[in-house]
Amino acid sequence: MSNTIKKISIPIISVLLGVIVGTIIMFATGYNPGDAYTALWNGAFGEIYFTGEVVRQITPLILAGLAVAFAFRTGLFNIGVEGQLIVGWLAAVWVGIAFDLPKIIHLPLAVLAAAAAGALWAFVPGFLKARFRVHEVIVSIMMNYIALHVSNYLIRNVLTDKADRTETIPPSASLRSEFLASITDYSRLHWGILIAVGCAILMWVILEKTVKGYELKAVGFNQKASQYAGMNVNRNIILSMVISGAFAGLAGAMEGLGTFEYVSNKGGFTGVGFDGIAVALLGANGPLGIVLAACLFGFLKVGALNMPLEAGVPNEMVDIIIALIVFFVASSYMIRLFLDRLSKNKSKKGEK
Repeated sequence: MSNTIKKISIPIISVLLGVIVGTIIMFATGYNPGDAYTALWNGAFGEIYFTGEVVRQITPLILAGLAVAFAFRTGLFNIGVEGQLIVGWLAAVWVGIAFDLPKIIHLPLAVLAAAAAGALWAFVPGFLKARFRVHEVIVSIMMNYIALHVSNYLIRNVLTDKADRTETIPPSASLRSEFLASITDYSRLHWGILIAVGCAILMWVILEKTVKGYELKAVGFNQKASQYAGMNVNRNIILSMVISGAFAGLAGAMEGLGTFEYVSNKGGFTGVGFDGIAVALLGANGPLGIVLAACLFGFLKVGALNMPLEAGVPNEMVDIIIALIVFFVASSYMIRLFLDRLSKNKSKKGEK
């Protein structure tokens, strides 16, 4: 069995195993899996409105997955995507409400502000990793909490007068589309999906078609060998984190400029940044795989909202299935071992 087939098979088998074990759990806890999965499907595709919401949910998941995967592909673990998303969200809305400009200038400026904010937030762990060899996981996860509380302070004391949320951004800074809303029964679907798909293509181009992408991957594989080959290891570590943070900041822009069109005080994390880790793992850190994994997660998360209403099954059951899928992806060594043995058995039978 070729490595390509194995690479494709492992996520598929992980999803199937997650669904199977989730079904067993439903049986064991007295729920009807058939009703649950029917409600899940109807909640995502039963009406065109729900389908629009699925695509809307997919959009930030793709960008969060790209952020995690880009760092992974270059030997880093950016667990601070959640914080970078929050500051990107804040920056996008701030630019949206602070300026009165034509849409052709205002919207790109707000989107770029989000990317810049996310990149700046990721620069800190990248710099500390490159300069002082401080582990990026420790710094980036602490930066999540700083982002959460600093953004809450700025919303309450700078962007508003002690209010819990900002005013709605003007149409000139919005990603909303009357056309997309009308064809999806006025869901919150917006043009951000095009930005997300474009970023997936951009990541593929950077990593697979450019010299700088080759350098970034080489540094991730072996820093000492890369340095011996004349590459600037420290600069590439920082650049990798900055690009990863830019993707995360764009995920925040999708929420601030598209889904909600404002930013509010948060009592906790959005969860999208952490979901990006699962999306990247399931998508094998590849752009196409991430888009497909985000589609699955978007379907599960939106469809789950209908499960308590139609089947009486708590939507937390979907969280269990997602956790199981991630578990089996993380246990890919066992699946790979099984596939290797299956391949050897087939080859032995062929020889006989």
